[in-house]
Amino acid sequence: MQNKGLIKTFAIIFGLICVYYLSFTVVNNKVENDAEIYAGGNEITKKAYLDSVANVPVANYLIAEYTHSEVQDRAINLGLDLKGGINATLEVSVRDILFGLSNNSKNPVFNKALADATAAQKNSDKDYIDLFFEAFERESKGTVKLSAPSIFGNKSLKDKINFTLSDDDVKPILKEEIKGSISTAFEVLRNRIDRFGVTSPNIQRIGESGRVLIELPGAKDIDRVKKLLTSTAELQFWEVYDNTQTANFFIQANTKLAEILKTEENTPVTDTIVTKEDEISELLGEVKDSIDTKAVNPLFSVMFPSIPQTQNQKSSIIGSASVKDTATVNKYLAMKEVRELLPADMRYAKFLWDAKPAKNTEVINLYAIKSNRQDVAPIEGDVVSDASQVFDQLGANPEVSMSMNSRGTKQWAKMTEENTGKFVAVVLDNFVYSAPIVNGKIPNGRTSISGGFTIEEAQDLANALKSGKLPASARIIQYDVVGPSLGQEAIDSSIKSFLIALLLVLVWMIFYYGKAGVFTDIALVLNIVFIFGVLVSFGAVLTLPGVAGIIITIGMSVDANVIIYERIKEALHRGKVLKEAIKEGFSFKGALSAIIDANITTFLTGLILYIFGSGPIRGFATTLMIGIVTSLVTAVFITRLMVDWYADKDHTMTFNTKITKGWFQNISIDFLKKRKISYVISGIIILVGVGSLFTNSLNYGVDFTGGRTFTVRFDQNISATEVANSLKDNFKGVPTVKTYGAANQLKITTNYKIEDNGLTVDDEIQELLFNGLQSYLPDGTTLTQFKGGDEAQQIGIMQSIKVGPTIADDIKTAAMWAVLGSLIIVFLYILLRFRKWQYSLGAVAAVFHDVLIVLAIFSLFYKVLPFDMEIGQSFIAALLTVVGYSLNDTVVIFDRIREFAGKHSTWSYDRIVNGGLSSTLGRTVNTSLTTLIVLSAIFLFGGDSIKGFMFAMIIGVIVGTYSSLFIASPIMYDTTTKLAKKE
Repeated sequence: MQNKGLIKTFAIIFGLICVYYLSFTVVNNKVENDAEIYAGGNEITKKAYLDSVANVPVANYLIAEYTHSEVQDRAINLGLDLKGGINATLEVSVRDILFGLSNNSKNPVFNKALADATAAQKNSDKDYIDLFFEAFERESKGTVKLSAPSIFGNKSLKDKINFTLSDDDVKPILKEEIKGSISTAFEVLRNRIDRFGVTSPNIQRIGESGRVLIELPGAKDIDRVKKLLTSTAELQFWEVYDNTQTANFFIQANTKLAEILKTEENTPVTDTIVTKEDEISELLGEVKDSIDTKAVNPLFSVMFPSIPQTQNQKSSIIGSASVKDTATVNKYLAMKEVRELLPADMRYAKFLWDAKPAKNTEVINLYAIKSNRQDVAPIEGDVVSDASQVFDQLGANPEVSMSMNSRGTKQWAKMTEENTGKFVAVVLDNFVYSAPIVNGKIPNGRTSISGGFTIEEAQDLANALKSGKLPASARIIQYDVVGPSLGQEAIDSSIKSFLIALLLVLVWMIFYYGKAGVFTDIALVLNIVFIFGVLVSFGAVLTLPGVAGIIITIGMSVDANVIIYERIKEALHRGKVLKEAIKEGFSFKGALSAIIDANITTFLTGLILYIFGSGPIRGFATTLMIGIVTSLVTAVFITRLMVDWYADKDHTMTFNTKITKGWFQNISIDFLKKRKISYVISGIIILVGVGSLFTNSLNYGVDFTGGRTFTVRFDQNISATEVANSLKDNFKGVPTVKTYGAANQLKITTNYKIEDNGLTVDDEIQELLFNGLQSYLPDGTTLTQFKGGDEAQQIGIMQSIKVGPTIADDIKTAAMWAVLGSLIIVFLYILLRFRKWQYSLGAVAAVFHDVLIVLAIFSLFYKVLPFDMEIGQSFIAALLTVVGYSLNDTVVIFDRIREFAGKHSTWSYDRIVNGGLSSTLGRTVNTSLTTLIVLSAIFLFGGDSIKGFMFAMIIGVIVGTYSSLFIASPIMYDTTTKLAKKE
């Protein structure tokens, strides 16, 4: 081999670089272990310890020192399925952007078009803006234009749109405005995430769809994350009405509601009002829980009004209610008949609630904001120049301190001067955070928000204010939340399965190839170092499927060495001397051609997975592609260096052991003679499978159907059927419940309210789930404990997934294109390499055959086998990997057939094909066996979440090996001979 010195130098330098990058992970783990020991299990103490060493040098590499913060940035990034955390897809509402651009237009045509577009989006792949244009054109029928003053020809867009523009002129302007708003939203979200304080957050836009992918490995307070992501952070400063101005209105509203809602008994409401003093006394008395009381006082049965008796009781709080009754109060106060009772100077009053209930209660306060026709606040959040979390004057309670720019300072000084002795409310996203009395003019543009915050809440609010407001609401349309304890379990099972798989492969290679197997093992270990080194240096995230990808690479990386060794053994058998045999084995005409073809086809399927996949599936594709490249380098170059070195010392190297000597040599099997039997067997299995697909279907996961899935763990074994019946009333139908892994763990899936993307709906579903399962949980378990987030969590929600119906359709479409794309690319590549369409047809037919049989197995047995066999993104990843593996096998065989056709032109074509199949049988069986050993190790010892993925791979490898021998080559042979006969 030429350039041995250069290859040695490259290997040493590349190895040292990989070790350098991996060393940061070792140092980081040591620091975190020290923090664990120091904290003794206390999370707050652990965080304080890590904060204290963040800027302290912890690694010295002679040429440079690195602080813990720098080391942490360079350590390997674990995905949320290994570390716990949240993966979410947010969708910035284009509808809200359009509504904002129209200045909240009341035009009926415009609003009807918005409603129609929203409804159409549920069953369409088109962008929302295009659906809106279609709906507007259909609804307006040319009677009103987009540029109308009541729609987009308004003051805020006057520099871009005027009433003379046609709809076709306005459309590109609106698209550009929406694009700008989405870009702004992305930057705001990125700023919030950057300040959130997790290691290696990831945020990226998904095309021009208005969707944003966010990954926060290690995030534990999931509710806090959701609020941070979905809050628009629309800050407003309003004047407010006090309780002396609203008292009479509430009394009149209560009476009016009694008239409107009076029962069949027609209870005389007026009899209850005698004198003003008696009336107030009655209203302030205890509200009895009876039908008569609710009929007489419908408003005051759900709300306690603040009616002052003296001037000292004057307050910005005008009433209070239980959190569960706020929706009823809102409905009553929004009724037309009730709002007509407001005095003329209060007709634009807006009723808003506190941001959260009073401490240790479920009671929340109500305020009346002095709004206006345009509903525009006197001062808005765009004047805030800085915000930070501080403590109040007593140093006890966290609050948010704000400073304003010059414009805001003038406005705030004027507003506080005009409202001295009155109240001013600080409102964020339509919730009141504080409404204090103004003691005098504030000229310096500084103020603070106090509202019973925790430190984290105050930090998040300051973060949101500093980052700026979102131009439109952002809704979580898909999320995957993994508890930290489940993440730790995944790490433990991954390490265990990884070590077992590695050990089995290392032992097998020495058993089969003897001394040459040792060189393969060294190259394999070096390959693993290279893979992890490249992952860390690129800042890639290691996920659970990514670990599976590395383990699969272990099985597949020995394939190149197997092909080379088998070619060397053939050359030795033909009488060549050792060095000549080695040279032939590593040559392009020997094994290299087949190795390159096989690796390129597998790499292409990995690339397709990366393009069409998301989240953990991309992690799998990344490690698979990196593994293919590094295994090619180690197998072809590193192994060659070691084999050449040993051959120079020992001329008796045999590439086998006493036990394996002669295995798979001088084999001559007539595979083609058996092709009709194999066609019949495959045909029967496929027909049965297709029948099952139509009758039994598949177990589609929420990735494809939409819905919410919760993995819930109990302290005892539990019946899935019993739990399903317990939950049917809560979820207005029987949810899908099945045992997941151990008998004390269930996977619960429901599509109840899946089309509602509100943050409160997710909380509502979790509360309904908790209520339905409470009888199965240990006594004293609270909702907070059930929701989880603690590293020591052993019961409750271990993982939760939500996929909205719109994104589920997108995932299905992407999956379909991924499978079709892989088949097309493979057909074209094989056509390019082998120059005959018969080879392409044989390969694609075999792949199609493998896919159908894997689907058939999953359809037939998903109700029988004791592990999860859902069809989702992970299954598609497994399917495409099977495609790559099957092609790998087929290409190696085709390469040998092509070689035999060139060497043995006098042979009959059936002898050439059979010869190619027989001569590669040793490699086929060996590679399949090592891959199955690896897959079985992951299947048996890996986590529950990956068993279905591994089962698909195991079936795929078995079927792929069979199809490469009995489907691909026979079909290629039949089509070739038929064409020859015609010619």
